[in-house]
Amino acid sequence: MKPPSDRLLDMTGAGIDLPAPARPRYGLRWPLVLGMATLLAVVSSALALSFTRALGRPTTNWIPLVVLNAAYWYVWALFTPSIVWLSQHFRFERQGLVRAILVHVPSVTVFSFAHIAAMAGVQWGLSSNHAYPWWAEVKRSALMNFDWEMMTYWAIAGLSHAVLYYRESRDRALRASQLETELVEARMAALQHQLQPHFLFNTLHAISTLMHKDVYAADRTLMRLSDLLRMTLENLGQHENTLKAELDFLAKYLEIEQTRFADRLVVRFDIEPDALDALLPTLLLQPLVENAIKHGISKKSGPGHIDIRARQDHDKLRIEVRDDGLGLSDSALAALQKGIGVSTTRARLQHRFGADFRFEFHRLEQGVAVVVAVPWRTTRPVDRTQESDESIDASNGRGTDSIDGAMGAARSQTPALGRPYLGQTI
Repeated sequence: MKPPSDRLLDMTGAGIDLPAPARPRYGLRWPLVLGMATLLAVVSSALALSFTRALGRPTTNWIPLVVLNAAYWYVWALFTPSIVWLSQHFRFERQGLVRAILVHVPSVTVFSFAHIAAMAGVQWGLSSNHAYPWWAEVKRSALMNFDWEMMTYWAIAGLSHAVLYYRESRDRALRASQLETELVEARMAALQHQLQPHFLFNTLHAISTLMHKDVYAADRTLMRLSDLLRMTLENLGQHENTLKAELDFLAKYLEIEQTRFADRLVVRFDIEPDALDALLPTLLLQPLVENAIKHGISKKSGPGHIDIRARQDHDKLRIEVRDDGLGLSDSALAALQKGIGVSTTRARLQHRFGADFRFEFHRLEQGVAVVVAVPWRTTRPVDRTQESDESIDASNGRGTDSIDGAMGAARSQTPALGRPYLGQTI
């Protein structure tokens, strides 16, 4: 079955016909056409008057000269819509080249001859001597000026083709840009979806291990996991979030880890107040802290510390996650770089920022430091003081659901400016 004329047969098996791409068209702006005709008429009249003076002829009767030059260009202006229409529907391109030639060659003859006839009529009307026949003047002008008339036709047709090709090029560039943006977003979503099951499986494994030691703690951890899943679903489809929202998500994750490690895990926050509004890719902090716990703190027999710092560094948001674990060997660090969490995070940063970011691992005398720097961008609420007060009130009102109550090990140091995460220790 043949599809309708405005549809293309679908060959992909999707079961539907794809719409045929629309050929670009553009409307003709009469003020622009008449303005160009007037400008050319003025220039032609000035040149004609200058040429007449150069030949030493009198220029007292200049009105017929101006009328002839104006008529020349205004008649072509009247023909322009038809020529543009022909250029739009019969274009000189590979697929329709023969058809375009068969249309434009007769057209250039017809329009050129019509222009010659019109100009002969204008000359006949301006002449005081009507003894000579109009048709004889048409034939004489055709023999003398037919090549120039054809050049004018081809100039209008060529300009119309140039505008069409420019419009097509601009549309293709716009579509390519949109497709590239959609591709990057699709890749970002795929990477984010790859990271979420990785985090979920690791957490479920931790709960499975905890079930054999403390059923109550495992049940409480499942509740924390449900909170994390709810927050993940709320941010589904969002490729970036504020640092404050990321820290809230991280706090829920740390509640789960605190159930496993108890006093062996101490997390300290040092966050600049202005950095809380900074934007960064969603689920960026959690894999870094997870790696610090897995490869640093879990291998220590005694207490381990993780320091999370965030500040503005010129035009970048600089985040550092530092642990005082046993550190990593060269082979272990190379293996970590190829892991799902690190490799996915790096790929997301590359897709989002190109080369305008830092993602570095530094081995310390005791432990590892991870540094991430992304372009500084913020979204500021109307009243930050009010929001901070509400956050503190909500935090104080959570009771056993707060970080302090749930973990049983939160200790607050100097809460600078009354903001959360400032000088706070878990």
